[in-house]
Amino acid sequence: MGTIRSILAFVATLLSASLAFAQAPAAGGGGGGGAAMFTLSTTAFADGGVIPVRFSQAAPGAAPGEGTSPALTWANAPANTRSFVLHMHDMEVVRNRTTEDQLHWLVWNIPATATGLPEGLPRGATMPDGSRQTSATGPVYRGPGAGANGPMHHYVFELYALDIALPVEAADDPFATRTKVMEAIQGHILGKAVYLGLFRRPQ
Repeated sequence: MGTIRSILAFVATLLSASLAFAQAPAAGGGGGGGAAMFTLSTTAFADGGVIPVRFSQAAPGAAPGEGTSPALTWANAPANTRSFVLHMHDMEVVRNRTTEDQLHWLVWNIPATATGLPEGLPRGATMPDGSRQTSATGPVYRGPGAGANGPMHHYVFELYALDIALPVEAADDPFATRTKVMEAIQGHILGKAVYLGLFRRPQ
């Protein structure tokens, strides 16, 4: 009888320990003592939803390879953020048989005080707030343009919060600029937020 009681007591101890472990926050899990999550969003389309034509290359009146950029907002940037980098790319496009995909928008040195980008950011290498932009089309937002006869393409918007402003100048090749920016942010990323949109041209 004493042995059974000992076994039951041992099992009860194990169950208590398991429950305590399950309820404890994971170490290094980004909880930050209840800190809110760094998020990126837009009212233009749902996360994982279809990007409206008006924000694509297929929009009526859109210049070749361009489009109207959607308004983006972000919240809960990490403490000590000095600047942001926004990277929009098409995951389905293979460039020159390499691991590079299509560059639709790269905006770097967005001020730490910013909480978003307005709809329809104009063409231009340098914005009034000092941020820089480029894409495969040039210094402008390149809207989604996947063909009507193929599958939906995945357009990923990635926002990085950095602990520095980047000393990066644009290269003649926008893809080389992206490489320079992505190399420069290594070791300086405080947080990352992601938003996804799907698109293919209307039939």
